[in-house]
Amino acid sequence: MMERRLHPIMLAGTGSDVGKSVLAAALCRIFRQDGFHPAPFKAQNMALNSYATPEGLEIGRAQAVQAEAAGIPCSTDMNPLLLKPSSDHTSQVVLNGKPIGNRDAYDYFRVEGREQLRQAVNAAFDRLSQKFNPIVMEGAGSISEINLKNTDLVNMPMARYADADVILVADIDRGGVFASAYGSIMLQEPEDKKRIKGIIVNKFRGDIRLFQEGVRILERICEVPVLGVIPYFKDIHIEEEDSLSLEYKHLQAEQGKINVAVVLLRHLSNFTDFDRLEVDERVHLYYTNNTEELQKADIIIVPGSKSTLDDLYELRRNGVAQAILKAHREGKTVLGICGGYQILGREVLDTEGVEGSIHQLPGLGLLPTSTSMTGEKVTRQVEFSFRGKEGLRGYEIHMGETRMLEEGVEPFVVFPDGHADGCFINQKCMGTYIHGILDNAAFIDFLLEPYASKLEHSELDYRAYKEEQYDKLAAHVREHLNLPLLYQIMQGE
Repeated sequence: MMERRLHPIMLAGTGSDVGKSVLAAALCRIFRQDGFHPAPFKAQNMALNSYATPEGLEIGRAQAVQAEAAGIPCSTDMNPLLLKPSSDHTSQVVLNGKPIGNRDAYDYFRVEGREQLRQAVNAAFDRLSQKFNPIVMEGAGSISEINLKNTDLVNMPMARYADADVILVADIDRGGVFASAYGSIMLQEPEDKKRIKGIIVNKFRGDIRLFQEGVRILERICEVPVLGVIPYFKDIHIEEEDSLSLEYKHLQAEQGKINVAVVLLRHLSNFTDFDRLEVDERVHLYYTNNTEELQKADIIIVPGSKSTLDDLYELRRNGVAQAILKAHREGKTVLGICGGYQILGREVLDTEGVEGSIHQLPGLGLLPTSTSMTGEKVTRQVEFSFRGKEGLRGYEIHMGETRMLEEGVEPFVVFPDGHADGCFINQKCMGTYIHGILDNAAFIDFLLEPYASKLEHSELDYRAYKEEQYDKLAAHVREHLNLPLLYQIMQGE
């Protein structure tokens, strides 16, 4: 079985947030465990959560997570087209890892000019499929948005190009599973309808035996097999694709732990920076823009932002800026990451209108820095040393250049070539452009050290922890998925 090439498989959805990304990560790990060399692929992703490839190019974080599950380095061919929303109507368009400009949604989804993008995503798939097998493809949103059929780059037209077997993922937790699965299939063109080879019912709660009749009904009305009913899980931690889940992390401070508050910005990006902290037993992490909850934190982190000036304006308007300054005066730790680093400086300038109509705002003034927005984006993976600790890793994805307004200011980290990044005032006030800084145990220990008297827990090996989570996810999906039937489908039997 392992010597034969498998068809590409696409996980398509009855809607958004049905669990396609996590299931794709599970299949990447399962195929790897079974002796194959899988790779993930999503032609077009819309997310603020991105990641830098080893070559210093930008892709959606979900595909980087899936590549990690597959045990391979991520590349832009896994997500050739990334849309990063900058407002309700416009997005930055990142093609093959590099931004090509901001596009209005109406203009982007017009038929004109789509062929160039279609050729680019098809070429990326071709390159990937020459190196890996099978390709685990992910659709976007719902496959039954028939009003967008002529401009769709990511769902059934992509499956057609790749000659992929399509598995429809339906979320039973939100209700309407029969209608959404049946409707999604019946709205397809005849040739696309034939391509849908099965259904996975995801996020089931309760006793699966109670849904056995439901499985038979679903198979009868949809005329394809149900490959599995996957139970909802809470004890497996996989990085989320988008920030919808942050609404459920609006938690209050806790006694007996180090309380870390992440400022909930409107345009918060790269929130996976905090996944390592979230599973650290020493820490209680919560997201808030409530000024009272910020005052209860030991550590306040101002995170990355897709629209720094817009978020800085909002922080000043809603009183959060004043709450951060008050916390700093009272001896709390304040850390800025990327856009948060820019916000903690003395000023942010955007004379060229890179971000929008706000051209200048005073920052919070905790760091002696000035940031000027530029049209060129920095994306790269980095290795650095921090206060004598070498070999730490992270990545940069940012617009803007930050300069020191005072001499003799200590940098946050130093790169092997001698260049520096960030600004270090003291152990309780600092900022950096480096995402993933919190994945490094040495920095975590440094950050938590002033509050160590509150607890005694050992540090966490986050890389080993993530590998354990991928294995747990794979075991969970294996238990509830008809894997022999899936392999038969992917072998064309």
